[in-house]
Amino acid sequence: QVQLVESGGGLVQPGGSLRLSCTASGFTSDSYAIAWFRRAPGKEREGVSCISVADGRTYYPSSVKGRFAISRDKGVNMVYMHMDNLKPEDTAVYYCAATLRGWGPWCSTAHVFDFWGQGTQVTVSE
Repeated sequence: QVQLVESGGGLVQPGGSLRLSCTASGFTSDSYAIAWFRRAPGKEREGVSCISVADGRTYYPSSVKGRFAISRDKGVNMVYMHMDNLKPEDTAVYYCAATLRGWGPWCSTAHVFDFWGQGTQVTVSE
């Protein structure tokens, strides 16, 4: 049974950094992709990063490119997202999600993702 568990959210001041972690279990191969999505109050869910677990290819939308970095450690089934220069508009619940389709142009499309974690709150405020 596939499970995704996020950790690492919290309260941070503008300009600060956070690292989110996603523990993935239950996969029988590394032919899948993990993405981070976020949902802010009153806004649509937004994909903010995606990584191929097999070969490490990544994707970022322009809203976070250069500030967010996704990485994976296959040995311990972990995916991380390091977030720098955080802004109040980054405040949201962040979810990790997995698709068995692998990495591709669908990486920011939520309905492609088969499995979701429970989410972790990130709040950027003074």
